[in-house]
Amino acid sequence: MEKRIKGLALYPGSFDPFTFGHLDILERSSRIFETIVVTIARNSSKNALFTPAERKELIEECTHHLPNVQTEMFDGLLVEFAKERGASALVRGLRQVSDFDYEFRMAFANRRLAPNVETLFLMTSEHHALISASIVREIHSHGGDISSFVPARVLQAMNNK
Repeated sequence: MEKRIKGLALYPGSFDPFTFGHLDILERSSRIFETIVVTIARNSSKNALFTPAERKELIEECTHHLPNVQTEMFDGLLVEFAKERGASALVRGLRQVSDFDYEFRMAFANRRLAPNVETLFLMTSEHHALISASIVREIHSHGGDISSFVPARVLQAMNNK
């Protein structure tokens, strides 16, 4: 078995919908950390396609092959949830340079609020670099083929919406 960093890391996001880009970051971070918790904010202000409970169920179905991955919903500030759960790190995926600006500022704010919680950035695999959940939703809303962007179970759920 591979040697992993002991403890808990959180992988936060809206995951609406959960894409192959999200899965890529999650599979790679699950090889680094002993336990990863995918965290879905219940109180997100975004206009969501799926409810937090639906997203949780879809992520669990798409990650059953990763035994050290769990999925939880939370309310409030992510760093407060991280402290409550005893997490030592936040995993964030970067697709492009434009992602870095936002993530850079968030990492500093989170460090000020929770100095013992580190932020780890992972670059997505190059073939997922242009995928975003909002682009997937847009393509799908116009009847486009999104099967190369999302797992089959997510595609099925989107088609049922």
